[in-house]
Amino acid sequence: MALVAAAASGPIFAQAAKLAVVTTTGMIADAVRQVGGAHVEVRALLGPGVDPHMYRQTSSDIAAATRAEAVFWHGLNLEAQMKTFFAGLSRSRPVVALGEALPKDKLLSDQSDASLPDPHVWMDPRLWTGVVTAARDALNRLRPAAKADFEAGASAYLAEIERLADYADKAFASVPARSRVLVTAHDAFNYFGRAYGYEVMGIQGVSTESEAGLRRIEDLVKVLVERRIGAIFVESSVSDRNVKALIEGAAAKGHSVVIGGELFSDAMGEPGTYEGTYLGMIDHNATVITRALGGEAPARGLNGRLAQS
Repeated sequence: MALVAAAASGPIFAQAAKLAVVTTTGMIADAVRQVGGAHVEVRALLGPGVDPHMYRQTSSDIAAATRAEAVFWHGLNLEAQMKTFFAGLSRSRPVVALGEALPKDKLLSDQSDASLPDPHVWMDPRLWTGVVTAARDALNRLRPAAKADFEAGASAYLAEIERLADYADKAFASVPARSRVLVTAHDAFNYFGRAYGYEVMGIQGVSTESEAGLRRIEDLVKVLVERRIGAIFVESSVSDRNVKALIEGAAAKGHSVVIGGELFSDAMGEPGTYEGTYLGMIDHNATVITRALGGEAPARGLNGRLAQS
């Protein structure tokens, strides 16, 4: 009864003429907006700083999703707590897991459970283009009359992503080889590591459900000290408690480690900001990582739009 009452409440979407779409993450929402343009009205359920691994739908999420014409989610076990909800919802409307359109041979495995995929595919911009084309194809099926506009929107957006990928190539290649080690709060950056030839170490596993044990902290402290790694990174959607424990552990052994910056991992920045777009999210990460590890990148990024720190 509560679900029916929520669904029957006032309008969620302002313009019925547009395709009303609900998405989970901001990254998926941004792809649908960029491709759909004036033909879509998009609501993302997960905002800045929200951890999709642990998120469960609220009553307002249920209301929005049951009134939407289509729901787009990431899949690949990212929104693990919402899978049952989406399975039920798919009986009444299109529910599309865009990440699952990617070829299986392009996916990495969850290092703590090889039977599951690592869902963080947006960390490799060129791999992410497959998600954008999946959004385009889904919108074409839902609104075939607008296909020409969807194709044009996708082409323009894909060109911007390629330009960003080229920037990341050059920036990351400028970091000295011995410094190409990324230590973060959880294992969200393995696709980044594969794409750019960096060693990646997360304190927690691929999912933030996995807690970092004392042994993991001790092992990483040993790596920081022995390899003289001077910078590690916090994430916008994950507690910095374990990162601080690493810094304190290294200091106790006479090695100084600083926080190289805050990275966007499972969520983008604030809506209405450049960092609140996929392009801005990756531009920020590429620029912050490069500069903190001794490479060369402009302080305000590829497009000169990054917030001044």
